[in-house]
Amino acid sequence: MSMEGGCICRHIRYRLNGRPLIVHACHCTWCQRETGTVHALNAMYEAERVEHIAAEPEIVDTPSASGKGQKIARCPVCKIAVWSNYPGAGLAVRFVRVGTMDDPNQCPPDVHIFTLSKQHWVTFPPGAKVFAEYYDRRDVWPQDAQERWRILREKMKKT
Repeated sequence: MSMEGGCICRHIRYRLNGRPLIVHACHCTWCQRETGTVHALNAMYEAERVEHIAAEPEIVDTPSASGKGQKIARCPVCKIAVWSNYPGAGLAVRFVRVGTMDDPNQCPPDVHIFTLSKQHWVTFPPGAKVFAEYYDRRDVWPQDAQERWRILREKMKKT
């Protein structure tokens, strides 16, 4: 499976190879403010599965709720954010903004996180995985994603 996406002006284009590790809908107040909406929707991919097919984004260091910052990849022309990198996984994992995909319907949220701070009118569909804060990956991620994560962590240790 592969999906493509990019910024609004099409200067930045990417191809995603395979399924994401997981798709987060983050309802923290930081994501709400940063995105200007009720939550951020990010598909987590190993960086090697995100192929640049047109131009390179500019990387902008920004603060984050954790205090450790994040690197946001933005189009240098239209300034749309296409993905972020967070300190926990460094440059090895990209949190791709689902809204920048050509067909965002392919990546609905697998899990809703930091829902303690969600907007009071936001509701979740029956059966949705909903967490007040974060979760234990071993309890939530599919087995194949956990294996990909294990392989990625091994590679990170070697670099």
